[in-house]
Amino acid sequence: MTPEIIAHRGASADAPENTLAAIQLAWQLGTDAAEIDVMLTADGQIVAIHDETTLRTSGVDWAVNDRTLAELKSLEVGSWKSSQFAGERIPTLAEVLDLVPAGKRLFIEVKCGIEAIPELVRVLSAARIAREQTVLIGLDFDTIVAAKRALPERAAFWVTEQFASGETNAPLRPATNELIQRAVAAGLDGLDINDLAERPNGDIALIRQAGLATCIWTVNSIERARWLRAEGMESITTDVPAELLAGLTE
Repeated sequence: MTPEIIAHRGASADAPENTLAAIQLAWQLGTDAAEIDVMLTADGQIVAIHDETTLRTSGVDWAVNDRTLAELKSLEVGSWKSSQFAGERIPTLAEVLDLVPAGKRLFIEVKCGIEAIPELVRVLSAARIAREQTVLIGLDFDTIVAAKRALPERAAFWVTEQFASGETNAPLRPATNELIQRAVAAGLDGLDINDLAERPNGDIALIRQAGLATCIWTVNSIERARWLRAEGMESITTDVPAELLAGLTE
């Protein structure tokens, strides 16, 4: 099985993350899916941006939730990556959804809280693409559970962050079984786990055996992607989708 390759924040190695340029490039590269981060503006609009402030990508230090969509649209967020992307603006979720081709998927990471869910429901309900083409993901357990309850027909994955103690053969914390139990009990559809060198053989199979979909972030090594494929990983998030697509089809 060849894993689904997800362009992390769009094709973010080559284009400014979470912009329309990065999303368009992901599709041009033949990526199976793209991932974006979303936040809520002061006037209740959902925009694609990773950080709580605009400083890193625009040079202007504004809190996203303190500014209106019009104010955020006044910022230029492309030239920090390359002059060829000068003029890129912070897109709305609706604008990103309009770019998703048939047969492709968009992973939407909710970076804020449950306050965004009513607008998320409205935007997704108005989108032209099929509901199967979107996956809701989030690190905050309560938020992603609330999103799943509000949008039960949409797939929802819990983004998890495990760690290793550094001791040889030490178990991961929190344990994978604990994550599985919480996700299943909450009615979620999958786990989006972080990539760890210490992840043992069979760990991914445990998740799949529980009936959960498996996704992983963020993998930029072809060798690692091949190991994950052998372990049964279904979706791989990467900054370099073209390289992984080529490496997994050799």
